[in-house]
Order: sequence, then C-alpha cells, then structure tokens
Amino acid sequence: MTRRHQTSRLQTVILVLGALVFAGCAAESGKTNDAFTSGGKNRIRLEHVAINVEDPAAMARWYRDNLGMKIVREGPPPANMRFISDSGGNMMLELYNNPPDEVPDYPAMNPLSLHIAFMVDDVKAITKKLIGAGATIAVEMNTTDAGDELIILRDPWGVPIQFLKRAKPMLPHK
Repeated sequence: MTRRHQTSRLQTVILVLGALVFAGCAAESGKTNDAFTSGGKNRIRLEHVAINVEDPAAMARWYRDNLGMKIVREGPPPANMRFISDSGGNMMLELYNNPPDEVPDYPAMNPLSLHIAFMVDDVKAITKKLIGAGATIAVEMNTTDAGDELIILRDPWGVPIQFLKRAKPMLPHK
C-alpha cells in the first residue's frame, strides 16, 4: 500500500470518527445537556458525513435511482459536490472530488473499517435489487446475536454500503 493510500484511509477514518464523536457529545451516558438539545440555543445534530469519491455526480444519481436518496444540493466542477439525503431527511452524505488525487482506494479497504449503513425493511430484497444495479457482495448476509439482519455490499465505485434490519430499532426514522 502506498503512503498516499495509507494517508487517505487514515483521513477517511478520522473524518468518520470525528463526526461520530461530535454527534455523541450531546449525550454522555444517557445524560443530556440543555445547551446541546433541541430546547437550547446551540443545538447539535449530525447533518452529514463527507466522502471524497471519483465521480460524485454519477454516484449521486446511482444512490438516487437505487436507494431513493434525494439530491439536495449540487456544486460545479471541479469538485462536483453533491449532497444526498435519505427520503426522510434524517441524514445527508456529501459526495465530492477534492482533491482528486486523494480519493481513497475504497475497493481495497476492509468494509469493516468504513461503510455507510442504511436501515431497510427487507435486506434480501434490497440486496437483489442492488446487485442487479451493479453492486457486489463484500460481506455475506448474516444475523447477529441481537437478531439484526445485515449484509455489506460495495456500490459500483467500491464504497462499502451496509443494509440492516434491526430486531429492535436503535433510532427513530421518518
């Protein structure tokens, strides 16, 4: 692995971990802080996670056409930024190409190091649909001890995408 790919992978992992830590700072061990909740003046809510990809426009269209995502905002070349949201407006992904020479080698990454997870009602049905649209299986479908069904696929650009049906949902979704 080249130094550039190691650096890109590390930057990606740091970005995702930073977003998760940021999102979790409002709730420590079930406690809430009024300054960071919806009643406070300085709400904190996770808005998006950004990933550097080779072709943001094509990727956004694939996620729209195959996952029901909405393209919320588009930016011009050379970055070709696209913000895409799930149908309920719960979360966004920012897809962009900047800098182009630092797009991580997603196909070579272990999908357990980085993946984008989607809650679905039928894991088998979405798997069949997406394989027909160019996705590939990265980690076979399994059921966890908690009863969650999950699979990890790779989109046509090699980005790992997990689909899961929780036995007991962890978050409310619209």
